[in-house]
This record gives sequence, structure tokens and C-alpha cells, in this order.
Amino acid sequence: MKFNRLIDHTLLAPNATEEDINRVVTEAIENNFHTVMVNPYWVRKVHDALKDTDVVTACVIGFPLGANTTRIKTLEAQDAINNGVDELDMVMNVGEMKSGHYEKVANDIKSVVETGHKANKIVKVILETCLLSDEEITKAAKIAADQGADFVKTSTGFSTKGATVHGVELMSEAVKDTPTQVKASGGIHTPEEAAALVKAGATRLGVSHSLDIIAKDSVLS
Repeated sequence: MKFNRLIDHTLLAPNATEEDINRVVTEAIENNFHTVMVNPYWVRKVHDALKDTDVVTACVIGFPLGANTTRIKTLEAQDAINNGVDELDMVMNVGEMKSGHYEKVANDIKSVVETGHKANKIVKVILETCLLSDEEITKAAKIAADQGADFVKTSTGFSTKGATVHGVELMSEAVKDTPTQVKASGGIHTPEEAAALVKAGATRLGVSHSLDIIAKDSVLS
């Protein structure tokens, strides 16, 4: 299986240097990955570096906890749009989801989705599945789909666990009658793991060890 166009080539480490950013951009171009996924600070640099390529720029919003106010998430999304982002991966308000305050969760997602869609950008919603029960994963995925999210996404990669086949299956089932797709991210290190997640329903993969997934020697630690 060729994974290249499924991969969001990701570098979200807080200690990522300009040299590291340049490296992932080069790797993404050379291997025709779908996006380069970075923190908002690096969006302008990545956008400029990816001009005239088939690789697009993505960044995280409300990352990694999802506990920013909706206003801050929306402003952060708009700032990233102004800097040239193509895809936005926002973190759901996990605490409100665990509290059962579904309307607040929906409104938070809706605000960022509407901001992104006004500018014709893709918006993904990170559920942080490792912190949710099966029932909460299903409910959260449906809430995100109802707000028009382009993708629901498993994980930040900064919590207790990353993507699982079971989580992806639950999300895929929850959004199966909608246009919303599923992104698996966090802890994907081998082609076998990637293939299992795709089989479970993922159509995008968030990966930092992308060169390992496509069976090339990684230059990233």
C-alpha cells in the first residue's frame, strides 16, 4: 500500500528548530506527502516553502489540550488562515465533552469550522480518544460531523495514547452516513500499523515517522 498521499507529515515538538522545519518540508516535497503539519508559529514559513508544490500547509489549533476559549481558538484559526494555512486541526474541548455539555462542545467546534470554511479551508477535529469512553468517542464524532467538520481525528499524540484500530472503527461507524472522514494520528510507527488503521476506516494519517511508514530511512529522531 502506498501511504504517501494519506500522510500529514507532522512536526509539533516544542523544541523544533528552523532547521527541523526545513527538513520536514523537504521530506514532504520529495515524498509527495499530503501536508506538512506544524504549530501555528511556523505556518507562514511552511506556506512560503511549499508554494508551487502539491503539498499543503496544516497546523493545530487549541493544541494540545483543547481548553482554550472558543474565541481564542477562532482567532488562532483566523491568524493561521491569514498566514497561508490550508488545513486546520483543532482540539475539541475534552473537559466539556466529559462533562456531558454537548452543546458547548458543538458550539466550540462550529465556530472554528465556520471560520475555516469561510476561507475554503479543511477543518479536522481532534477528539483525544484515549481520554474518552467508547460511547463518548461515538458521540463526539457525531457532534463534529453535525457541525460540518471535514475530518474527525483520533489524537494529539501528546496524551496517554495515540490512535487505535478500535477507536478508528468507532469513529468511522459514527460518521459513515456523512461527508466527514477519519484521520488517525499518534503512535503510528510502522507500515503495518498504518495499514491496519486505513483498513479500519482512516483516510488520513498524522505521522512524524513518515519515512519509516513508506519504508525509507528516517532522518528525524
